[in-house]
Amino acid sequence: MVQASNKLEMKFIGVDFGWSSGASGLCCLVWRKHHLEILNLTTVLEIDRILAWIDDWVSPKAPALIAVDAPTIINNQTGMRLADKLTHQYFGRYHAGCYPANLSLKFADRTIGFSKSLLAKNFQHAPTIKQQQLGRYQIEVFPHPATINLFGLSRILKYKKGKIAERQKELNKLRGQITNVLPKLEPALNLTCLNQIPVIPLQPTGKQLKAIEDQLDSLLCAYIAAYWWYWGEAKNLVLGDLDTGYIVIPRYLE
Repeated sequence: MVQASNKLEMKFIGVDFGWSSGASGLCCLVWRKHHLEILNLTTVLEIDRILAWIDDWVSPKAPALIAVDAPTIINNQTGMRLADKLTHQYFGRYHAGCYPANLSLKFADRTIGFSKSLLAKNFQHAPTIKQQQLGRYQIEVFPHPATINLFGLSRILKYKKGKIAERQKELNKLRGQITNVLPKLEPALNLTCLNQIPVIPLQPTGKQLKAIEDQLDSLLCAYIAAYWWYWGEAKNLVLGDLDTGYIVIPRYLE
């Protein structure tokens, strides 16, 4: 594998998108000097503010890859997309099958509309990609199966539901995996200052946990984007297709 040029600078945006009306976690990574660096990690509520945030971090013609944790292409009126079915087939045993998406569900207009807004900014869908080629791309991702493969887990970390103490414990595990594993992978995430990653309070509220969850998920989305750009299909799965919807997932690391 020929490593990306030291002169290349590419940004990776992770969007843990609020499917209905909730806040979205946002992360911006940049590839430079042979590693990834965190530029920003936050949460934003309104879609117009999310788009404005993207414009703040990626100028109109600058290269970037945006990874969205939400169904961005939906053409089936009912049932499940092929991509959704395949996550259950490959990752259901790890509790990592995704929520079904179809046009009859209330969130569909919102998630599809967000993708169309990105298309209007010339972020083209990239279910295939040439490794390390600069451009403006968008992909759909799903953090849970990505954590199975990137971190070698036997099941997902269940930090989204349950009692606060249980969620806190699982979210701390996720933070530990991010800080311990991602700096050792290729491409490597440079974490010279762990303060860049939010710390889970000792006695958190549900609201605090949700905000941290959104931010950590957005960081995972941004890293998946970087991994897709860096390795392409050599080390990634693409479940589904451009017509029916697709999800990019890093392959299991041997």
